Amino acid sequence: MVFLMCDLGIKVEDFNPKILYTFERKFSEGEKYDNHNHDFLSLIYILSGSCNYIIDDIPYKVKKGDLLIFNKGVYHERCEIFGNDLIEFHLGYENINIKNRCPNKLLDSTQTPIINFLNYDKDFIKCLNEIMAEQQKDDKGKYLTIKTLAMKLIVIILKETYENINTKDKGALNIDKYDKLTIVNTMMEFINENYMEEISLDIISQNMYLSPMYISKLFKDETGETPINYVIKVRLAKALELLKETDISIKEVAKSVGYNDAYHFSKLFKKYYGFPPSKAKR
Repeated sequence: MVFLMCDLGIKVEDFNPKILYTFERKFSEGEKYDNHNHDFLSLIYILSGSCNYIIDDIPYKVKKGDLLIFNKGVYHERCEIFGNDLIEFHLGYENINIKNRCPNKLLDSTQTPIINFLNYDKDFIKCLNEIMAEQQKDDKGKYLTIKTLAMKLIVIILKETYENINTKDKGALNIDKYDKLTIVNTMMEFINENYMEEISLDIISQNMYLSPMYISKLFKDETGETPINYVIKVRLAKALELLKETDISIKEVAKSVGYNDAYHFSKLFKKYYGFPPSKAKR
């Protein structure tokens, strides 16, 4: 008989991931991490500090308590560390097979790669601490125990993120009582009014009093794109308008639409429009 593990999309008898690595690492201010991807699943948990990551050309500011999930093939780079040293815990997995997803993909296309636990934060932290403690031991069963704990970590993440997202999610409205389109339109209005400020899925969700995963899926279902991609589209459209109609510099245009890094802005602009910002000026 075949069982699904708590409806998490994994067959119990097939759940045997290969643990490639588990380690803690400190990064100092100014230390960078070149853009790259993996052919396996990679997890990074921020133990302390904060920094910027660019994930598939989208910038994210991450901080202590954030879990970064990089599916197979997802490009990512650490581009800026703020203040004190950044400490991360890294895990690598192979042979992860989730129902209706490609191998070594823990998230689907509607989900943000930055996870903030709403329901299972204590379980996750406890399991992660047990892994880190086990690594310090000189014990014959050390690696077997670490594998067991690393497998448990995947289960906890799936319990938090697996696409059985519905109105039972913490903070989610009962969709029978509220119009989906009204929620999406409210999100769009918020983005249109605040695109020039620091904006993230967390900030949008806090404004909406809804969970980040829920609004991400809802927005994707209704519009065909993620909220963050919509932010980028709004910013770049406004940037194109400023470049055509004003004489301000590209750096000033970038800053006025929410990008402090003019190089990153130019890279996004060219990818979206097919030509650099300099060609858009009068």
